[in-house]
Amino acid sequence: MDKYKLTVGLEVHAELNTQTKMFCACKNDPDETRPNVNICPICMGHPGTLPVINKEAVKHVLKVGMALGGKLAELSEFDRKNYFYPDIPKGYQISQYKHPLVSGGKLAGVAVTRVHLEEDTARSTHESSDSSLVDFNRAGLPLMELVTEPCMHSSEEVSCFAKELQLLLQYLSVAGANMEKGEMRIEANVSVSKDDALGTKVEVKNLNSFRSAERAIRFEFERQTQLLEDRGEVAQETRGWDEEKQETFSQRQKEDSHDYRYFPDPDLPKLKLSEVEEMSAGVLLREMNEIPQEKRERYCKYGLKKTDIEFYINNIRLSDLFQDTSSLIDEKDYRLLSNYIITDLASLGERAFGVTAVNLAELIKMISQNLLSSRGAKDVISKMIETGESPKAIAEQNNLIQRSDRNYLKTLVDGVVTANPGVAEEYRAGKTSAIQFLVGQAMKESKGSANPTILRELLEKMLQNKD
Repeated sequence: MDKYKLTVGLEVHAELNTQTKMFCACKNDPDETRPNVNICPICMGHPGTLPVINKEAVKHVLKVGMALGGKLAELSEFDRKNYFYPDIPKGYQISQYKHPLVSGGKLAGVAVTRVHLEEDTARSTHESSDSSLVDFNRAGLPLMELVTEPCMHSSEEVSCFAKELQLLLQYLSVAGANMEKGEMRIEANVSVSKDDALGTKVEVKNLNSFRSAERAIRFEFERQTQLLEDRGEVAQETRGWDEEKQETFSQRQKEDSHDYRYFPDPDLPKLKLSEVEEMSAGVLLREMNEIPQEKRERYCKYGLKKTDIEFYINNIRLSDLFQDTSSLIDEKDYRLLSNYIITDLASLGERAFGVTAVNLAELIKMISQNLLSSRGAKDVISKMIETGESPKAIAEQNNLIQRSDRNYLKTLVDGVVTANPGVAEEYRAGKTSAIQFLVGQAMKESKGSANPTILRELLEKMLQNKD
């Protein structure tokens, strides 16, 4: 298989966050469980109805284009994509063909061909081999389609791109992009060849998770490679992914664009975007949220570890807690703050958000000033979540303020060495790890309030007979 090259391009569909559907005033509610309640004559395709373009959906796609560094269209239009299927009541889908809203761009090193708008189809449920139900609540929802260049050469690269796109859509607040809810759907165009020329394109649908996308692409690579070995050719077709069998299956012969008989929709006006101030790059930029790559670059300047940065990129609420707290402490303590959020708070789930930025900042300052040990800090965090009290009050009430007074600590050290002469001799004989036992005994004697760093320093001096 080493002599064969895998090439993948993606078509990603994402339902957009808008109040209403793409061409009518019906509610856009992906969580609606009752079938066929958010429908009207327009999204049901009744004769004589006229669609109206959802301006917010157009702005959402333009913001995505800005984030990708793509070219925003000065003039765009909607087309009719003609095909018959039960989930398309009109007999055509309103989409975009020659004049998409966005051309070009790049994300995670992957070149983007275009980003355009269209309407979603209804949802079909196949109860048996001869019985199907259609729910039109989804019909007409604003759907963004992003098409990449065929430039990815591994399933891992595909997954990386798709995850970064999901993050981008969520950061821009244009889409929830939850794959388990069908809000973001991936189709992979897979080809295999012996050289840089593209092989026969096979489209794989029904990829509803990143893991499924990776497995389907790996399966297709093996399947097409075997076909090339056995027959010397691969059929151009559309295939589905069977999650249970972990394999693709043939659905239909792959259509070309001319099969859909695209033509401009006569019921919708052309969009002269260059003449609309609120669609201009300057206005869109002012409205846009920070995107993941911008956050990475900013957090990198804070001196955080790369793994910490990626954690915050994928955990927006904890990232917000870090951001709010960091504004209240010195920059030198940013990494200390990050360690406590990722190590101690992240594991608490929703309970972590019972800690306020003000209290967390006070805690970090106390640790930085050696007023709290790491053990004491964990106890304080637990109490903070339970009571909401300030770290200082909790530490004082529970005798957790760390003592760094050298005279007091020297008394502890003298007592511990006197009480454990055998361990002291082991250390002097070269067993340096023995000092940990002595530090532990001194901490126990102080009920956890002693500064372990200074304790260790004093013990080493005493056991090495240094002044």
